[in-house]
Amino acid sequence: MSLLGKIFSRGPKPVIAKSRYVSIEDVKATAFTKKRAGAGLSTKPETYYIVASVELGNTTTKCILTATNLETSRTYLLDKTVKMTRDIRPPKPGENVFGETVWEVELTKESVSEMVRDTILESIKRSKINIDKDLDFVVRSTGVTAGFASPKEVGDLIIALADGCLDAGIPPSKMAPAMTKESFPERLRDYTLIEKVMFDGAVVSVLPPTGKAVVANEMEGELVTAGIKVGAKWTNIDFRNPCVSMDFGTTLAGRITNGQEPYARTIGNFCGLAGAVSDAIIRGTEKVDKRGGAALDLYSRDILKKADWKAAEEYAARVHDHIDIRKVPENRDRFGTVPVDPKAAYDAGTTLIGCDVGKNGDKIPKLTDMGHEIYSDSGIHTLFATLDYVSANIVKRLADEAFEEGVVEPGSMLGVTGRAGITGRKPEFVLDYSKDKFNGTIFVSDALAMGAAVMARCMNSMGTPHIPIGGKQGGACILGQRRKLQKQKGMID
Repeated sequence: MSLLGKIFSRGPKPVIAKSRYVSIEDVKATAFTKKRAGAGLSTKPETYYIVASVELGNTTTKCILTATNLETSRTYLLDKTVKMTRDIRPPKPGENVFGETVWEVELTKESVSEMVRDTILESIKRSKINIDKDLDFVVRSTGVTAGFASPKEVGDLIIALADGCLDAGIPPSKMAPAMTKESFPERLRDYTLIEKVMFDGAVVSVLPPTGKAVVANEMEGELVTAGIKVGAKWTNIDFRNPCVSMDFGTTLAGRITNGQEPYARTIGNFCGLAGAVSDAIIRGTEKVDKRGGAALDLYSRDILKKADWKAAEEYAARVHDHIDIRKVPENRDRFGTVPVDPKAAYDAGTTLIGCDVGKNGDKIPKLTDMGHEIYSDSGIHTLFATLDYVSANIVKRLADEAFEEGVVEPGSMLGVTGRAGITGRKPEFVLDYSKDKFNGTIFVSDALAMGAAVMARCMNSMGTPHIPIGGKQGGACILGQRRKLQKQKGMID
């Protein structure tokens, strides 16, 4: 680097993969012209795979419609409809409350189904797609796990999500994988490898922990890991195994994978609280709803312009006095309010690393008191700057714990997603820590929805061997290795 370059350089900038939109009209009408070696110019229609990601979270409920170009493996957004989960209607007489959000919003099968139905229908209307003709698949997921007695009970919520999809007019066939090539619409048949390889549970070449469910929001960790891999296709970062993913929704999700082929193992799982930490602090301003208020209610682009960053860093250190980050003890059945089964995890060779506020959130009121103090003494700008330091330090402490436990392989990539992990100056602070610890770092918006899109493809054997998403960094497609393994097991002929 030149002398002037050294003087003016501020170090590497965070790589942020932001969602890109496309309209259904473009999806249907687009054709591309490209030059192929030895064939001159040729024109063929682009084929898109359209997936709905239906997500019920502690803070937001979403329907995100994605369209994946099956030639380039790039995933676009058609629509993103977001509602506040706190607006789910109260239980009616005779309805059974089967759980609640981390903020104690009670849930019934009927109320969840209605919220999901309305969110889907609004998204369908906004995007102008036709459910029967345009929509290919639906993936349901939830981060609402804190109010459940065990990881097993999350299944009731998944059923409620399915009912909401059915009530919105989505046929059951669009929520289950195809069995034969003939089950696909004609436009997709050339893109499925279902006759060559079968779906065996691995999503983007990563196997889930074996045996019993080890953390209630395991599926969320699976989806965001896959989504970060897909989002990386918009950048020059090869985010493949081995890797570490962290999702900063209200609750924490994520995985640590090794570099085995053809399938990596999940050797670590993150769990506990994430965005809930910021939400607890922001409620001290008394400018948001006491029950379901969130930092995103007050966030704006210029919220950090007048911040006192030195004071914010000191406030954040005090906040972390109440934050417990460590390997989850084997005698705990919850950590950070989320149901966990550490014994099953450790028996399966998976390390659980959790983030809590006190014990199962019992110190959250102290964070709210601190939020009131910061807002009163230093204002809203410094309060949001404090949140940036708080989240960045959570990433640092989680990663440090993973390194200390020996579950991060050399050469691993780090990926961060979620509202409380990629806004403001958080990426800058995280990168300052991670640049010497990881092979690369990426920040991805809407990773869970991107993960739903790629999970739908995995379930239907719709890979892109020429642009692999699975496998190891710098490696080739693992289709051949998968076929060989499945033949050895007698799964395919």
